[in-house]
Amino acid sequence: MFAEQCLKRSSDTTPRRFVTLEGGQSWVGTHRQLFREDGEGPPRKVRIKPFRIDPHTVTVRWFTEFVEQTGYLTDAEHYGWSLVFHSFVADAQNYRRVIETPWWLQVESADWKHPFGPASAIEGLEDHPVTHVSWNDARAFAAWAGGRLPSEAEWEYAARGGSPGATYPWGEAEPDDELVLCNIWQGDFPRHNTAKDGFAGTAPVRSFSPNGYGLYNMSGNVWEWCADLFRVRSLTSSAKRRNAAAVTANQRVMKGGSFLCHRSYCHRYRISARTAASADSSTSHVGFRIVVDH
Repeated sequence: MFAEQCLKRSSDTTPRRFVTLEGGQSWVGTHRQLFREDGEGPPRKVRIKPFRIDPHTVTVRWFTEFVEQTGYLTDAEHYGWSLVFHSFVADAQNYRRVIETPWWLQVESADWKHPFGPASAIEGLEDHPVTHVSWNDARAFAAWAGGRLPSEAEWEYAARGGSPGATYPWGEAEPDDELVLCNIWQGDFPRHNTAKDGFAGTAPVRSFSPNGYGLYNMSGNVWEWCADLFRVRSLTSSAKRRNAAAVTANQRVMKGGSFLCHRSYCHRYRISARTAASADSSTSHVGFRIVVDH
């Protein structure tokens, strides 16, 4: 919606931590679809060109550098509000709720610098993923940093860590309320989070074990924007309606799930799982990582 801010980083070099992936033949999607309406399958063969990827999502610290150098204003700052999960808002009864998902509140002055509302701050969260960033914001950051957002196919290829067909970045073990493998919800969603994984909200970006490529939190922590326009690959009438709506709203693919995912409601921390949101939307559980052409 807002005029795109053309930005360029003062240095053309990306951080040394970026991991080089050789690419090759791969697959995106799955035969084991849990949410067919999301377009998780059928699987399709793709060829991935070599690229470099950040081992973790963009941090608050790095995004702060971007803003300090450019003066960039996010979509949430332009709109004057963003969506915050209810348990992080002390006076939740005073805010408008999303009708379909009433645990989300429209909080005025919530943005990347104030992740829980105007009285909150980012001190102590410097190594956490930046949140309340839209797809537009993520793309602007990527351009400044000399990179881009990954395609969904690149994201899945990277998330599998060299294990074709893997359900999760670590393999097939199913995380739950007792087996802690990533930062997702434990307990009774959306009422009570036991936070057995150690985090009620976001975790530092290098939390938990990396996958076979050395990439952190490809499942859980925050949803990650991808470059792709959302599309369900089906000829059914419902898929055609869904795709038309996605084009109208400029909805983009998000992958990986977040700290709010739980098997009982949002079992979307699987590699093949996906969701979508409009390019100018932002919430307290969405971030991104960038890639660089090799």
